[in-house]
Amino acid sequence: MTETESHSSVAGLRFQSKGKIYYYDASQFSDLQVGDYVIIATSRGREMAQVVQLFDKSPSPRPSGGWKPIERKATPRDLVTRLMWQQKELKATIDCRAKATELGFDAIKIIGVEFSFDGSRIIFFYSSEGSERLNLKNLHQAMRRQYRKSKVEFHYVGPRDVGKIIGGMGACGLAERCCSRFLTDFSPISIKMAKAQGISLNPQEITGICGRLRCCLLYEYEQYVEARKGMPKRNKKVLTPMGVGKVTDVLALKGKVIVLLEDNNRVEFMKDEIQAYDEMNSNKKKNRQQNKGPMNSEQHTGEKG
Repeated sequence: MTETESHSSVAGLRFQSKGKIYYYDASQFSDLQVGDYVIIATSRGREMAQVVQLFDKSPSPRPSGGWKPIERKATPRDLVTRLMWQQKELKATIDCRAKATELGFDAIKIIGVEFSFDGSRIIFFYSSEGSERLNLKNLHQAMRRQYRKSKVEFHYVGPRDVGKIIGGMGACGLAERCCSRFLTDFSPISIKMAKAQGISLNPQEITGICGRLRCCLLYEYEQYVEARKGMPKRNKKVLTPMGVGKVTDVLALKGKVIVLLEDNNRVEFMKDEIQAYDEMNSNKKKNRQQNKGPMNSEQHTGEKG
């Protein structure tokens, strides 16, 4: 085994603590460890990223051109420089908010600022009310004059990203929102996910601080879909060991249903203990037809004799 093959060949990197993971060729760095910081070349210039994963074999799918290489390990000076610029981000946020107010940009909110590790680029993250596209030319020019040594960019972020950047307590009461703690991607969330789990459709109970459906509606959705297979829906008429009744609630994860019987008692049954009322009638009709067939045949034979 060669020296190159004896250590990790691909590293998973993060630019932000809760950001997506990107993969780079690490075969030239035999001493690379999880937690190290590295410098890589991106389409926006050089960036600093932290190693969060190491692979002996290349993860799939592998890009057609191969993984881009890590340029070098970050030096102590790089780390100090990065920290220095991070400490200036709050002031830059305040400066931009003040300038936006001065220029009359009342419809936008400056959510945060991010400097590149060496200060060569500064990104202002903003959100706005309404769907119309805003012309930020004057604000952009004002920030360029104030930060002449940095390339200034403005990036629009949606409501979920706003919640992730700002952080704070979740609508459920957790001290920190899921998006700020561990979510790296936002998956599509729909109202049917709440319905499948029997969750109240009260907006206050299914809406997050960001004003969108809560991301946690996705966590157990597939388990509920699987558990509901073969179970009757609410308001369906069923036959139980205690008589005919109507399903009032479905306890999918328990494999049980609550049935309102004809005597107005509510009883909990396992799904194997009940039968759909329509299915029962269909089976009875089928049995009558099967029993009726031979009788007709005998009658017909007797008449012929």
